[in-house]
Amino acid sequence: MSIFGNIMGKIFGHKKDAPAAPQQPPQTTQAAPAPAPTPAPAPTPTPAAAPTQSVDVGAVLSEMAAMKNGGGNYQSSIVDLLKLLDLDSSLAARKELGQELGVHAGDDGSAEQNIALHKAVMAKLAENGGIVPDSLRN
Repeated sequence: MSIFGNIMGKIFGHKKDAPAAPQQPPQTTQAAPAPAPTPAPAPTPTPAAAPTQSVDVGAVLSEMAAMKNGGGNYQSSIVDLLKLLDLDSSLAARKELGQELGVHAGDDGSAEQNIALHKAVMAKLAENGGIVPDSLRN
């Protein structure tokens, strides 16, 4: 999986209040007559680019930071953001992320590049259905 895919997985997969699993009806030991087969309805096409869920990125990251004694400066630092998400924050990982997102600002590992990476990640999260507050976009 791509580094950005891992970022999305950590944020979009984070469940604040996971819904309870639907209850299965109890299994009976007595065989019931099989119902007559009914044709399945035709599947409704869905747009491929439509996000599957809307996630409040700011709230998720804030909750994760609270569980980790503040989470550093994840609001503007790509390194701290990756650490908060328990992902590789090494220079090699950031280079790869920059290639994935098409970020070519500054020298590898420079403050300019790291700021550009953070902004690109937040923009891409928003493109994929994330609700990203302005405080994380700047």
